Amino acid sequence: MARVPAAVTAAATAAAHRIRSRARTATRALTRRYRDRRALPAVELVPQPHPYPRALGLLCVVLLGAWLGLLIVGNVRVPVGPMNTTMTLRPSLTGGTKINVSPLGALELRSHEAPLRLDVDVDQLDPVRSQALVDHPERLSGLQDEVAQDVERGTLDLAVRSCIAVVSGASALGLAVYRRPRRALAAGGLALTLLAASGATAFATWNPNSVLEPKFSGLLSSAPSLVGNARSIVSEFDVYQKELARLVTNVTKLYDVTSTLPTYQPDPSTIRVLHVSDIHLNPASWKIIASLVKQYDINVIVDSGDTMDHGTAAENGFLDPIADLGAPYIWVRGNHDSLLTQRYLKHTKNVHVLDNGRAVTVAGLRFAGIGDPQFTPDRAVTPGGNPAEELAGARLASALHDQRAAGTPVDIAIAHEPSAARETDGEVPMVLAGHLHHEEMEVMKYGTRLRIEGSTGGSGLRAVEGKYPDPIEASILYMDRDTRRLQAWDEIKLGGLGLTTAEVSRHLPKENQPGAGLPTTQSPTPSGTTP
Repeated sequence: MARVPAAVTAAATAAAHRIRSRARTATRALTRRYRDRRALPAVELVPQPHPYPRALGLLCVVLLGAWLGLLIVGNVRVPVGPMNTTMTLRPSLTGGTKINVSPLGALELRSHEAPLRLDVDVDQLDPVRSQALVDHPERLSGLQDEVAQDVERGTLDLAVRSCIAVVSGASALGLAVYRRPRRALAAGGLALTLLAASGATAFATWNPNSVLEPKFSGLLSSAPSLVGNARSIVSEFDVYQKELARLVTNVTKLYDVTSTLPTYQPDPSTIRVLHVSDIHLNPASWKIIASLVKQYDINVIVDSGDTMDHGTAAENGFLDPIADLGAPYIWVRGNHDSLLTQRYLKHTKNVHVLDNGRAVTVAGLRFAGIGDPQFTPDRAVTPGGNPAEELAGARLASALHDQRAAGTPVDIAIAHEPSAARETDGEVPMVLAGHLHHEEMEVMKYGTRLRIEGSTGGSGLRAVEGKYPDPIEASILYMDRDTRRLQAWDEIKLGGLGLTTAEVSRHLPKENQPGAGLPTTQSPTPSGTTP
């Protein structure tokens, strides 16, 4: 047998080694592949999140956080002229500007198109700045520039605060949801980017002519949605006056038809007296009074003073509508009415000015009155307080006593201050007053009925000094034509400037209430009834 060479043996050994190595490598590869394929289904059971839902979730967090930030800290309080306002940015699909004026309702302007709306709330008039304008009318010429500067300054402050608000709100909510600082910072940056884009859109679509086509809501919502030319606040206020007067008429008609108050219908022999007071330069009052005169067929109007605010000659033109109200007008001076006011009214058609106990017979009733002895807008004079009022009331009581002794007894006395009116107790069946800006009715110790009227002007400019506007109040007194005594009275109350609520309530004196029997004819001296 031939010997195999050593070289061949070595080559065969090497080849076998290579074969075994390749076999081991292949086996390991197959093993890894099989292991990987077995692990693949486990990976498919937990799919990786899709990028679009994740982005949508982040956007929702950003929008919600930004809105919360604007809601909590995204407003600024800005003085604009004589007004204190609050400016706020709000998310909106239509954009624009909404001005909320508590006496009038709301005014909407299509000022821009962006996903942000500018809300301006007129909170109240600043009494100091308003008084400064009244005392220095020359400042009105520069008021427009002052208001423009105030609005510009407020807008810049609002922009800065809004940026801080949206970034803080979105970042805080992002941190609460994702619990990762990087995600929270991303949410804050995205919120700032969206706000900047919205601001740029608003700037690009800004329409300065939008103020010429405003849309009213609130009290004026029943007026045309487009109220002519909005350049003049006078024309807007005239619409407000007409709508308020129409409201009085409609509510009164409803009352006549469906009243559930005490059933009392005055007969044709009744004299209707409209008692107003403390108008304080509110031009809407003339529209309301004219409406009441027509609706109730008023025979005579009694104004117990404070028709003006400062009693200046410049205010006298405000009194001109009195001549056309449709009924005689009896007036006494209040502590905001000056002797200039009184002299002007003396020469006004249809007006009877009563002072120093002077008496006059109008519409079958005899009236006497005295003006307020104090003129409080005059800072050069020290007010006399209640002693001065009581002295004036004593003078009126003396005049009433003299009238009765002369056989011409007075049916209704008038004074502005209740403390003066109280001095007439026992000398007249009824005395009318105002001054307190709220209604009262009482029968005093010696039988005289004291009626204190509220403010028929809603306290004038004072109506917007507080959170809620003061109500507009007046009353109708039904007097018997034969006995000249009170049969009933209606209290009329409107829910303040710009509010659409109205109340008409009827009241009967105790002796005229159902079950009290027929009222007896009274002597000129009151009999001490109770309301």
